[in-house]
Amino acid sequence: MKDNGIKLLWKDRKRYMGMPISFTKYSLGEDRLFCETGFFNSQFEEVLLYRVRDISLKRSLWQKIFGVGSVHIVSTDATLPELVLKNVKDSFNVKELIHSQVEKVKIARRVRITEVNDVDDDCDCDCGDELIGD
Repeated sequence: MKDNGIKLLWKDRKRYMGMPISFTKYSLGEDRLFCETGFFNSQFEEVLLYRVRDISLKRSLWQKIFGVGSVHIVSTDATLPELVLKNVKDSFNVKELIHSQVEKVKIARRVRITEVNDVDDDCDCDCGDELIGD
């Protein structure tokens, strides 16, 4: 499937009671995730997949009843650090598709995420905790 010359791997709309009757559209390209909102005043946003840091899925009882869920995406993008794909159909498979595409793009671009956990040797706080063995 193609949209504006961009090969799309997935697309859907935000759903109400399981039906796609909103003006919020989501789509996944080979290297970007798109979100289009609005009818009169449209807003187009995108996240480069290599910037995605975390993906999670949340489903309330009502979402389970209507067969939808919300995929939460956290990225290092300056303008869109968090994107929520609200009430999308088949949300578990959508999350897995996004995850696999993110990994493919990171490998292709040779992007590696490193996490730095800084542990302070001495306790400078007023909590009363002292290091054992000093």
